[in-house]
Amino acid sequence: MMIPLDQLHALQAALPGGIVDAHHHLWDLSAGHYPWLQDDYDGDRFFLGPYRSLCRDYAAENLRADTVPLRIAASVHIEAERSRREQVAETRWVAYIHRRDGLPSAIVAHVSFLQPDRDAVLAAHASEPLVRGIRSKPVTADAPGGSVRGQPGTMQDDRWLDGLSKLQDHGFSWDLRGPFWHLAEAADVAAAIPGIPIVLNHCGLPLDRSEDGLRAWRAGMERAARCPHMVVKLSEFGLRGGVWDGATTIRVVREAVAIFGIGRVMYASNLPVSSLSAPVDAIIGAILAGLPNHEPETLQAVFAGNARRFYRL
Repeated sequence: MMIPLDQLHALQAALPGGIVDAHHHLWDLSAGHYPWLQDDYDGDRFFLGPYRSLCRDYAAENLRADTVPLRIAASVHIEAERSRREQVAETRWVAYIHRRDGLPSAIVAHVSFLQPDRDAVLAAHASEPLVRGIRSKPVTADAPGGSVRGQPGTMQDDRWLDGLSKLQDHGFSWDLRGPFWHLAEAADVAAAIPGIPIVLNHCGLPLDRSEDGLRAWRAGMERAARCPHMVVKLSEFGLRGGVWDGATTIRVVREAVAIFGIGRVMYASNLPVSSLSAPVDAIIGAILAGLPNHEPETLQAVFAGNARRFYRL
């Protein structure tokens, strides 16, 4: 799906300085250790399928090039599963890239809420002014109907929940990533931590686009939307095996916006991972097709303003 020229021009006119990409990754395989890219390749288990094309350096210049014909005014780097022994090193490397290349504009770092030195790692992240939040993924079931309750690292684990609560001590937000069948649990967790801003990654991962699957996703999203401190990233709409379904993606965007409202959704590319299923113009085209209108105020909110406000850019 290409972006229709009239919509592209409307977006460029609404944001002459460029858009804000609220979720992307960068890596230099010579500067750090990324086990999933260098040691533990497992294209059979990765939900988007084989990802050999990602096993190369991805820099700010690649991000800019992949977003043409749109300009990037600001961006948010999300932890890229660098070795968990190098969590603070990743933050410092991204800060260096910001100083050198002008992007990214903010950092979402990683810490395990169960690791023994959790508090020290959080404090080290907090010492870097670009860090705005943490992405730490809860343990989740592999499919709807599965259960991981009682396991360490789940959203019912008291130790994990205690670690999550520590984000408030540093003014950090939480990037929540989990599949749609855990949205109701995530909403319960969110309700208990009203002081921590939360952004739901990848639109709640609506991986099942059947009517039953979308109904379950919608119910979870409606539960999550009751938490006023939760917002949503319109990102990563790829399906299992890297399949792209433009028609259902437009529907997902339309319903997510209807549930959360224009003021609580934001564009995010998830580059370079999203390239496994679709180019950026297809992603942006689907988002534009799912919006209720293309008034400047709507485009400014979805493609820049909401991300600037949430991540304090």
